[in-house]
Amino acid sequence: MTKEEKMKVIVTAGPTYEPLDPVRFIGNRSSGKQGYAIAEALRDKGFDVTLISGPTALNDPKGLTTIRIETAQEMLEATQSALPADIAICAAAVSDWGPQEPQDHKIKKRGDNSPLTLTLKQNPDILHTIAHHQHRPKLVIGFAAETQNLQDNARAKLSKKGCDWIVANLVGQNSRKTFGEDENQVYLITSSKSDEWPHMRKTAVAEKLAEEIEKHINTLQDAPDT
Repeated sequence: MTKEEKMKVIVTAGPTYEPLDPVRFIGNRSSGKQGYAIAEALRDKGFDVTLISGPTALNDPKGLTTIRIETAQEMLEATQSALPADIAICAAAVSDWGPQEPQDHKIKKRGDNSPLTLTLKQNPDILHTIAHHQHRPKLVIGFAAETQNLQDNARAKLSKKGCDWIVANLVGQNSRKTFGEDENQVYLITSSKSDEWPHMRKTAVAEKLAEEIEKHINTLQDAPDT
């Protein structure tokens, strides 16, 4: 891919943190390693990459643009601001829920040991929003981390969100940890196929996904005009 042919890619990565108060948050165990590896693999193939990252311990990769955010709303706004783009890869583990009313001061324990009740609101659906955006990328890829019924849940997500591909993997006690690990085992699911990839390092998953993306884009470019 020459400099003149560079295509723009947005990659989201890592968790989001939804504040309960100034010192506590709702989040998840995502390390951002898979999303960062995908951003770097696409950079190495000559794409113009914008990485939108939730809170991680990873350094900003060289040779691409990194935007740091914290909440799901901030990630949505940053992703929309990065449009238009040719490709969007929503690899971030976005918190589905956040507190309805975050507190301005630290929530203190009660002397009577009574339970704390939290009211949660549903966070914005970034993948669905980008898949239906007026500046929708040519290729929109989502991720599905499931604890059961992996392929069925991933296919349902593909249809519900309106994206083109889903990269799906198992997480939880009955699988390898995945979150925070250096290795992963995924399925690439589209409307027409479901490919099981072998267990491999996340960098290798990223390189294989980048190759699939490159082949897909080349196919689109070679298709005759109608």
